[in-house]
Amino acid sequence: MIQRKAKIERKSKETQIKVSLNVDGKGRAKIKTPIGFLDHMLELFAFHGLFDLDLSVAGDTHIDIHHTNEDIGIVLGKAFKKALGESKAGIKRFGYAFAPMEATVGRCVIDISGRGFFKFNGVAGMPDERGTDGYGFSHLEHFMESFAHNLGATLILNLQNPSNDLHTNLETMFKSLGLALDQATTVDPRRVGQVPSTKGIID
Repeated sequence: MIQRKAKIERKSKETQIKVSLNVDGKGRAKIKTPIGFLDHMLELFAFHGLFDLDLSVAGDTHIDIHHTNEDIGIVLGKAFKKALGESKAGIKRFGYAFAPMEATVGRCVIDISGRGFFKFNGVAGMPDERGTDGYGFSHLEHFMESFAHNLGATLILNLQNPSNDLHTNLETMFKSLGLALDQATTVDPRRVGQVPSTKGIID
């Protein structure tokens, strides 16, 4: 089996990011960014998705965490796209998963279609509460949107029975993403070497 791995470095005036990814890993993560809360979320994502992820980031968080958060999503999306290869041959392509924490349930549906799209449902009317490191729902949305567009995937997240605890809400989102992406990137033995599209191509 071809090793589905990728290494990417991205430098801008706002961030410097290095990522090493093994899609077919064991859930080992070595993550160091200036946003401690996001480190924790990405560790959960990698662990439950069984992705080996080494991520090192420096950014202008003395101004705001927005640039760093968004750029991590960009680079991580590019890394998965590169690791899966140009044709995405053999993958199941679709994935869905639920991650409950007490009454709160995070649900993720993903299609690695080549078309970037993101939708988040479940916090209508709720304030953009900020938790550790100032991380809130708006940062979640910016991260996930950047990730989806750079991977080339349709990504839909739903939050059911939101908790009063922001940490709980966000944790269910990252866990469900890891679980769903693991499913979508799994190679189906019935489709080895085949592009998972009736068009014969995934751009």
